Amino acid sequence: MKTANLETNQKVERWSVFTLTLWALAAAIAGYYGLFTKLPFFGIAPLVVGGIAIPVIVYYLNENFRSYIQSIDLKHLTIFHLWRIPAGFAFLYYGSQNLLPETFVRNAGYGDLAVGFLVPLVLMWNGGDAKYLTFHVFGLLDFVVAVGTGLTFTISRVPLMDNIATFPIVLIPVFGVCVTGALSIMTLDILLRKRSAARQTSVLSNSYAAEARTNG
Repeated sequence: MKTANLETNQKVERWSVFTLTLWALAAAIAGYYGLFTKLPFFGIAPLVVGGIAIPVIVYYLNENFRSYIQSIDLKHLTIFHLWRIPAGFAFLYYGSQNLLPETFVRNAGYGDLAVGFLVPLVLMWNGGDAKYLTFHVFGLLDFVVAVGTGLTFTISRVPLMDNIATFPIVLIPVFGVCVTGALSIMTLDILLRKRSAARQTSVLSNSYAAEARTNG
């Protein structure tokens, strides 16, 4: 049974890597040739929302994919967020060149840096699953603030926000943000499931212990 599960996970992993590679290449090619700049002013927003929603929907509906994600070590799901450090510096650079709104740069740039630099601290901290839950909740909240600010400015037609569709910064929203958002939701689901299972086990253990004392 374990061998079958391992083979299934390996197959799902190969398809996941293939899909992510194809997605990244498509985003890079489209960005390089300026295709995202030709979209309507709100054009990137549906791509971001869809890019987050589709993997999450697959996670909840496809047992094999969910099993594969749940098999990934929480340490690796946390290390993934190191990519937010270069993303944060990229936002700050664009802000220094007056290419993006100051508020968006502050929320997205410094937020990403804070989350990214927290990764090694979390890995060194002896806190069990609680440390991962705290980190990923913080990371998701920062993510919501950054994405929310970007969507608000895009819908409000803030002129500088148009530059988010230019290459190479566009790769952050159309690829990095989507993968990060979806993976953050999945990771929190894993942690909450484990917490719920541990709580149920504790309740059952206490119940059995109480019953044993009564019978004794």
